[in-house]
Amino acid sequence: MKFLIDDCLHTSLVAVAGDYGHDCFHVNWLGLSGEADWDLMPRIVEEDFTFITNNARDFRKLYAKEHLHVGLVIIVPQVVPELQRQLFALTLQDLVEHGEIVNEVIEVSLDGNEAVLTRYSLPSE
Repeated sequence: MKFLIDDCLHTSLVAVAGDYGHDCFHVNWLGLSGEADWDLMPRIVEEDFTFITNNARDFRKLYAKEHLHVGLVIIVPQVVPELQRQLFALTLQDLVEHGEIVNEVIEVSLDGNEAVLTRYSLPSE
């Protein structure tokens, strides 16, 4: 898989994806920092990026309009980079166990000290 990390998340998530054998880029490194969400979508879709963000509200709406995409990962809580890396690693482990997320979303949240991963289709079937 090929991931693109949103500028609302730490650049160190790139190395986490690399540890799992994936290509990964951060929007800052592609000159896309500060781009409007809707301006990112054509590049995300065109280059088959699975997008990693904290911006659930906007990207759920944008992904709902796409007929085909290679997935969206939403790390729900706004947490320090170390915890972002841990939550992203859990997501990558889930992908190893359950496969790719074509036309799906994985939302990662916290329930107390427990991480909760929720998968659902988007656009809705």
